[in-house]
Amino acid sequence: MGVMMQAFFWDCPRVDRREFQWWNYIREQVPALADAGFTSLWLPPVHKAANLAGPSMGYDPYDYYDLGEFDQKGTIPTWFGTKDELLNLIETAHSHRLGVIADVVINHNSGADEQEVNPLIGQARWTKFNPKSGKFPRNWECFHPCMYESWDEMTFGDMPDLSHRNPYVYAELLKLARWLIEEIGFDGFRYDFVKGYGANTIAAFQEYRYMRGGKPIVPYGVAEYWDSAHNTLRWVEEANFSNSNPVDAFDFPLREMLKALCDQYGFSLRNLLTWETILQKQPQTTVTFVENHDLRDEGRPIVNDKLLAYSYILTHEGYPCVFWYDYFNLNLALDGTPNGIAALVRVHEKYAGGATEVLYVDDNLYIMQRTGYGDKPGLIYVLNNRGDNWNGRLVTTKFHNASFQPVAWWSKNDLARPINQPTDRDGRAQFYAPPRGYAVYAVK
Repeated sequence: MGVMMQAFFWDCPRVDRREFQWWNYIREQVPALADAGFTSLWLPPVHKAANLAGPSMGYDPYDYYDLGEFDQKGTIPTWFGTKDELLNLIETAHSHRLGVIADVVINHNSGADEQEVNPLIGQARWTKFNPKSGKFPRNWECFHPCMYESWDEMTFGDMPDLSHRNPYVYAELLKLARWLIEEIGFDGFRYDFVKGYGANTIAAFQEYRYMRGGKPIVPYGVAEYWDSAHNTLRWVEEANFSNSNPVDAFDFPLREMLKALCDQYGFSLRNLLTWETILQKQPQTTVTFVENHDLRDEGRPIVNDKLLAYSYILTHEGYPCVFWYDYFNLNLALDGTPNGIAALVRVHEKYAGGATEVLYVDDNLYIMQRTGYGDKPGLIYVLNNRGDNWNGRLVTTKFHNASFQPVAWWSKNDLARPINQPTDRDGRAQFYAPPRGYAVYAVK
């Protein structure tokens, strides 16, 4: 299915001193990302935001059709750049066979131009929007509460929530989806905060028959539903019940398991089999990840041995997503070596096909095989939680008389190359990983 790059992090233009130049900065990295094996880029929200406290990451949408060309909210470009620079980025990505995913924020709005009295509650609220693009103007009837519905499952801060049951709002959101795919050139959507509105909106976005350049486009979709595996899967079932283009979901429970693996002393690798995750239940609609832009507060980021987590998501099933900050700012890519994310991405794209089968697990050792599918022949993955020495054992694989070589490995204490491991006629071989590290073996 490929590997996604989340091509931003919180306040990235300021942190990297690329204010109003972020689109150009991503564009510069596209050739190298494509060469490493990435297949899609998830961009931050591209519209003009409210910018109430200075430049914004876009999760406070004001004008959906201002991509950095109208003088409003204190600036012409967005914090990331101009519309032309965005279009150039998308064109460059497509020329390198990378899909581009739009971050769609349709639960709430911010930065209204005027207050209005909502007659249903008798209160003045900031709900009058007159964007300079001239598209999708809004008033109090577009927001909760309105005559179309009183139900509003969740709010986002104090921003007014769009009422998707208002036929005008619903039609305008579908127009927006068409514009993003058919005119701007996006290939799919990341749906922000889907807990705040009905799953039928997602189904409509996914099901619409888009056309671009005279050809049909079937958009990719992944939802942010931050909850338990059980509740997330219930939402996925609702969204995909009558949907011929199913939407995926980010696996937040898996991410918590990976944080425990990396940061909890004495974490038992047996938990990798018993922890309730979306990947465990339904890998075909799962996006796996290690970090994202929301996991920036104290106590949330993974602080130890993060490459263990990346080795897991880039060898197992699911659609893995790599975090820009980890890859570039923390220098975990380690491109040109077998010891970083870049090597794991190449492993994923070349070898990681077929079902996942666990061959052995105890508190400190985990060995699994991907059985292979199509042009991806499979692999052996070994994870060692012992910090003092190499760890491994004899296992029986599905690969008979095969000559396995290490294709990616890392250790906190020992970066020595693991030795080749041939299997016998019964598929048996001993596979090892370095201390507090991992090793991936494949038939080259």
